[in-house]
Amino acid sequence: MKFSTKAIHIGQEPDKETGAVIPPIYMTSTYAQEAPNSHKGYDYTRAGNPNFTNLEATLASLEQGKVATVYSSGIGATTALISSLTHGDKVVISNDLYGGTYRLFSRVFNQFGITFSTVDTQDLTAVEESLKSAPKFLFLESPTNPLLRVSDIEAITTLAKKHNVLTVVDNTFATPYFQNPLTLGADFVMHSTTKYIGGHSDVIGGVVVTNHLEWKEKLDFARMAIGLNPSPFDNWMTTRGVKTLALRMEKHGANALKVAEYFQNHSKVKKVYYPGLPSHPNYEIAKKQMSGYSGIVSVEFDLSFEESMKVVSSFKLFTLAESLGGVESLVDHPASMTHASIPKEERDKNGLSDGLIRFSCGIEDIEDLIEDIDSVLKNY
Repeated sequence: MKFSTKAIHIGQEPDKETGAVIPPIYMTSTYAQEAPNSHKGYDYTRAGNPNFTNLEATLASLEQGKVATVYSSGIGATTALISSLTHGDKVVISNDLYGGTYRLFSRVFNQFGITFSTVDTQDLTAVEESLKSAPKFLFLESPTNPLLRVSDIEAITTLAKKHNVLTVVDNTFATPYFQNPLTLGADFVMHSTTKYIGGHSDVIGGVVVTNHLEWKEKLDFARMAIGLNPSPFDNWMTTRGVKTLALRMEKHGANALKVAEYFQNHSKVKKVYYPGLPSHPNYEIAKKQMSGYSGIVSVEFDLSFEESMKVVSSFKLFTLAESLGGVESLVDHPASMTHASIPKEERDKNGLSDGLIRFSCGIEDIEDLIEDIDSVLKNY
């Protein structure tokens, strides 16, 4: 069964009671029991719900994994994984992470005695050296947010297995349509389903997918014990969105490539970050492990912090907003928005400049998107 067929049918069988083609929303907090602890698989929605089960089946199949657990957000999914660790455990993380993930690690889990060290996951020698400290997890994004760096997932997971380290890949930017880290050796793949999987900027969610069956119980326990559960309605909405993921990703990718090519020829642009461009330093790796390059283009402009703030506030079709991956185009200034929680010295060290602007290319007509960009940049 191929991708779009899975997205529409796996976990989405018609309702057995009524024959409804679309399974209903199970908006219940609790479930009737025939006797204490004798029930039909569910007892309380914080622990489980048919809408959770349905979406988990869909997303596990799309990532070519065996099991999945859904959460209230991408940060919730990350929290579930890290909560399995104990005082004194170590985690190696890539040096270009989403600001919310960095904040969770540095300001929450750090105070519980879990230590985090950064490494440039593009550098395999540095990765292997970092693994010698015996971390429990190696956590990376590929492509990264917002600099769109691509790491060789298969090579990294081979090294991690040699050192008995579990690998977690945040696959939010690529989506399971363009990349499947589990097939490249990763132990866990996670998503903020808020982004491309939901796809319509109207729901927040997260998921962890794995082939390690013994981890399903741990991941479900974290959802119940910490209260990381989504609502049934949120999962129903995400299920609705994922049905069109393949169609949307094709358009996102096509629009992003055109936008990236436009920026390459603009006088105010210092650098364009898009893994689908042959000029991208990781282009060959991206071509090897991805079937497409998704819808995010990051651009470093020859502009000051203040000028960058004015630019991002001037578009008409690119809405100034956090998040990404919706059908509508969005624009973000990482230094003041999504990555503001990362100290400036850390941002500068990792190449995240004040002049960097991130474009999430939606599925509008490309001519209109280019015209919107051009109408703003001609003033600078």
